[in-house]
This record gives sequence, C-alpha cells and structure tokens, in this order.
Amino acid sequence: MDNIKSFELDHNAMTPGFYCLGQANGVYTYDLRFKKPNGGDYISYKALHSIEHLFAVVVRNSDVKDKVVYFGPMGCRTGFYLLLFGIQEEQAKQVTVEAVKKCLTLDYVPGTKPIECGNYLEHDLEEAQKELKAYLKVLTGENNEK
Repeated sequence: MDNIKSFELDHNAMTPGFYCLGQANGVYTYDLRFKKPNGGDYISYKALHSIEHLFAVVVRNSDVKDKVVYFGPMGCRTGFYLLLFGIQEEQAKQVTVEAVKKCLTLDYVPGTKPIECGNYLEHDLEEAQKELKAYLKVLTGENNEK
C-alpha cells in the first residue's frame, strides 16, 4: 500500500508550525502542528477535544466557511488537520491565525451539551486556550523573538 503524505514526513525533524501537505482535486491539506512530534509533550485529550470544537465552529463561521472541507485532531495529539478547497498556503495560514484569535475570545466551548457531543464531559476551555495561545505565538513568529 502507498503511504499517506503525512507518514512520509520525518516526524523526528518536525517542529511546531504550519505546513501544507499538498493538494488533490483542489483540496489543500494543512498540518497545524502544535507540538514537536515524539517530544513527550502532547495536547491533553480534553484540550484537544475543546480545540476541535472551538476551531471547527469558528472556521465554519468565517469568510471561508464554504471552502472548509474538514478540521480535526491528529491521533498523536500533536496537532490538527485543516482541509480547505482552493485556498493556498499564505491565505490558509492567515485564516488559521484569525480563527485562533477568534477562538481565544470565546468564553465557552461550543457544542458541549449531551445532545450535541458524544463525549460532552471531556472538555477544558482553559487548557485549550493555553494551547491556542502557544500556537498563535508559533504562527506569528513570536516564539523566535528574544
């Protein structure tokens, strides 16, 4: 079987960042890498779940809502995948920055009622916002400033 694109990356060399994994049929796949792979520091399950809800709702209510194909977590808990139709890397990164900023303004996690979520008890807004703040610094280059 052919490997998928993300498995062809050297995860030991990756650092937190924003990566375009390529496109197929106009759908671009973006790797929103919050944590260094295999680094021992992973996004908690509750924060991962909450970021999934926050970002998915925000980006699907943004100016590019009709271009969003998918947003969801990586099983390794180091980041997320964002699939956008027809949106190339520079614009996709700006969309991501704006969505993260909007997530940080919310004082609740959307979709956390039992009727809305299959694991409604496993959320943590405070931890999610901590992870989002750290990732925003990665996106804007603030982590590189001394």
